[in-house]
Amino acid sequence: MVVIGPEVRRADSRATLAKMRRDAKTLARPLLRRLAAALIACIACAVCAAAQINVRLQTREAIEAHLKSFSTKNSEREALIRKWFADSGCKDPNLSEQALDRKLPPNVICVLPGETPEVIVVGAHTDHVDSFGDGVVDNWTGAVLLPGLVYSLSAQPRHHTLIFVGFSGEEKGLVGSQYYVDHLSSEQRAHIEGMVNFDSLGLGPTEVWASHADKVLLDALGTVAAASRLVVATMNVDNLGTADSESFARYQIPRITLHSVTEQTWSILHSPFDKLAAVRMNDYYDSYKLIAEYLAYLDEALKPPPAPPPGKAAQ
Repeated sequence: MVVIGPEVRRADSRATLAKMRRDAKTLARPLLRRLAAALIACIACAVCAAAQINVRLQTREAIEAHLKSFSTKNSEREALIRKWFADSGCKDPNLSEQALDRKLPPNVICVLPGETPEVIVVGAHTDHVDSFGDGVVDNWTGAVLLPGLVYSLSAQPRHHTLIFVGFSGEEKGLVGSQYYVDHLSSEQRAHIEGMVNFDSLGLGPTEVWASHADKVLLDALGTVAAASRLVVATMNVDNLGTADSESFARYQIPRITLHSVTEQTWSILHSPFDKLAAVRMNDYYDSYKLIAEYLAYLDEALKPPPAPPPGKAAQ
């Protein structure tokens, strides 16, 4: 995550998605007692809605082993993600690298074809800040999940084409993500229905940058969190940092960023304390499960409504 300020500024003081979104049909996991009664019905509906989500999960041991295999060299980090993409079943021509104009490692890209050209981009940056810690939290935790999610989402046919991108040069100013989206054609950008980014996971339960999230994507996250009974809370980082999702926002592409940073843990980023020991594995694996289910749910939720049968067109 690119840090641009000294303090966390929150829009709602540890507000939950339930507090941020008043529509009872899209509430996140309840954390406030006064909303419990209304949320019971919400959770029941969400469980039904998510019942058709089918994902396979890598074991916690596999995810943890990849996390422990970090390198402090950005070029080696990118190479590891490419290798694990291939190990997850992503092969040429769906596995590629995108060279950047600068002397940086390339973006690494895995395309999981769907039934249509409509796209969901899933991204995390592979680089880390030089000379400060090992960059495990920021952002090896995010990069490692990319091949794990390819494994999870490739088990079932999908409506959308899913494009997984390990972005290079995020810490240099969103270089890789800006290069990627800038070099898409207008037609390619028009097919992107959502961009899901994750950065700096595992410091605690999953957080969402709600003030910079598309409402449809945010509401879908609340539905999945409620159904899976996994905690999601709002932690906005306006005026503090930025993330690769913002490169897509420049083109009005719906985006959302998931992270795990709080007031208490923000100082770990870009510091000597950004090491493997900072990651809480239970929370980290929960984030992986939540994101896998969320992407599978989005694939269904963002599908266009079926066309009316012949003779049944709306009057």
